[in-house]
Amino acid sequence: MKWSKALIQTLRESPQDAEIESHKLLVRASLVRKVAGGLYAYLPLGMRVLKKIQQIVREEMDRAGAQETVLPIMQPAELWQTTGRWETMGPNMFKLKDRAQRDVALAPTAEEEVTDVVKGMVNSYRQLPVIVYQINWKFRDETRPRFGLMRSKEFLMKDAYSFDVDAEGLEKSYWTMYEAYTRVFARCGLKAVPVQADGGDMGDSLTHEFHVLADAGEDGIAFCPRCGYAANLEKAERQPNRRAGVECPVVGKVATPNAKTIEEISAFMGETPDKFVKTLVYVADGKPVLVCVAGDRDVNEIKLKHFLGAKTVELAPPAIVEEVTGAPVGFAGPVKPAKAVQIVADLDLEGAADVIVGANQADAHLKHVDLKRDAQVGAYADLTIVKAGDVCTRCGEKMTIKRGIEVGQVFKLGTKYSGAFKAAYKTAELKEETMLMGCYGIGISRTLQAIIEQSHDKDGIVWPASVAPYQVVIDLLDPSVPEAAAVAGKLESELEAAGVDAIVDDREERPGVKFKDADLIGFPVRVVVGMKGLANGGVEVKRRADDKSRMKVVPPASAVEAIKEMLK
Repeated sequence: MKWSKALIQTLRESPQDAEIESHKLLVRASLVRKVAGGLYAYLPLGMRVLKKIQQIVREEMDRAGAQETVLPIMQPAELWQTTGRWETMGPNMFKLKDRAQRDVALAPTAEEEVTDVVKGMVNSYRQLPVIVYQINWKFRDETRPRFGLMRSKEFLMKDAYSFDVDAEGLEKSYWTMYEAYTRVFARCGLKAVPVQADGGDMGDSLTHEFHVLADAGEDGIAFCPRCGYAANLEKAERQPNRRAGVECPVVGKVATPNAKTIEEISAFMGETPDKFVKTLVYVADGKPVLVCVAGDRDVNEIKLKHFLGAKTVELAPPAIVEEVTGAPVGFAGPVKPAKAVQIVADLDLEGAADVIVGANQADAHLKHVDLKRDAQVGAYADLTIVKAGDVCTRCGEKMTIKRGIEVGQVFKLGTKYSGAFKAAYKTAELKEETMLMGCYGIGISRTLQAIIEQSHDKDGIVWPASVAPYQVVIDLLDPSVPEAAAVAGKLESELEAAGVDAIVDDREERPGVKFKDADLIGFPVRVVVGMKGLANGGVEVKRRADDKSRMKVVPPASAVEAIKEMLK
């Protein structure tokens, strides 16, 4: 490929809306162009990377025994209504009507659709297990698209679905996909860490996320340095720090004018946040509930939702808070609220005494509260977000918190979707049984950007050879000199014949411009062909990841072997 004929336009300045380095480099290196918020055009260089990632994924899916299919992007509402997700997915879905006024959605995922398809084709245990996958565009109406391809409204995804006769078969399919994912990310040059996670709207059983560790990651991950436990903060567990055995005087009321937040009341009373109980009013499936956690901790709404067995959980609006507690927001407490409601508390607070709580009265708090004596806490559960220094439940070591970019996830779905669709098979005894399902997703477009986030330097991208837009750039310093152009052309042909893709920078530009563009885009190997070098019998060959001291000068006839060695 000749650079002069390619649609490439590098930028020296970063786009103003780019917040993280990988987003800046995506645009500067001419991989994508923004069309609108959350929508991007993939340019030729970006498409080459996208296709290479897809090829790796296809090879590993096929190797794992999965079969490729393509499902419609436009899905009828009836499928989603069968599982109730037409309502629970809410405004994240792009919903529209066709000309017959039928409700349809642009696919955010495809569990319902694939279950309906397989249900109509599989009726015997002899046809199972089966795993199908597709690489297709998905659509989610993100509230705040950001970070380029990390959180966009349209993205390319590989989603696979397994169907098995029993739990043993599902277990095998799950770990087969898990192992395939480790190979996919390794081949893409990524260090991806599998962590335990919450199933969310997709599933309600065992699930692992694959994260690329990066400071720009949106997800927090709890790590144990001793036993290797790793979990998304939505799922992470910790040993509770119970406070039993504290003597507690009689409850006393304290005036706390305008001190609503933990920070304000802590400063006002001269006590550390852990001495307070933070009480929040939530609405779970339409019913208010009081949730109590230590003042220095935050409620984990995912854990709360699971504990309550609720479909929806959200903070109550001010009017509900006042109705339940008798006080404005900021003064709620578990002692005698105005309305009898369910009260739940975090495990840390079991046995807690001599703590400070809201008085359910404006501008007032209660001190010397013993939760067992003075409040009607109905249950204690793990309801908070893990933080650095919390103790691992498995080995007792203190955990650390890191940031990660989720690039893939594997789910055990069980009968969540097959049960709803009555996707059954007949056993050898002709008895009908419901299929057990698994779901396995990889964000192809997100993986592209995650590679950049994990592999770049001050000069630009440093692509792994397996997914680079071109593995080699041949910088032709004297494009108007036939002898030099002939050497570059011959080298390009020999590389292509050897299975190495190359681009020849034949532009009439200064060497410095060509070198900067090569480093910005991040081609794994750079070859410099110029009359000065040829006069001395060679061409310069250097890996992108190496400094200038590692550059080699080799005869043109030996260049292909030297390049192939560097690409290893």
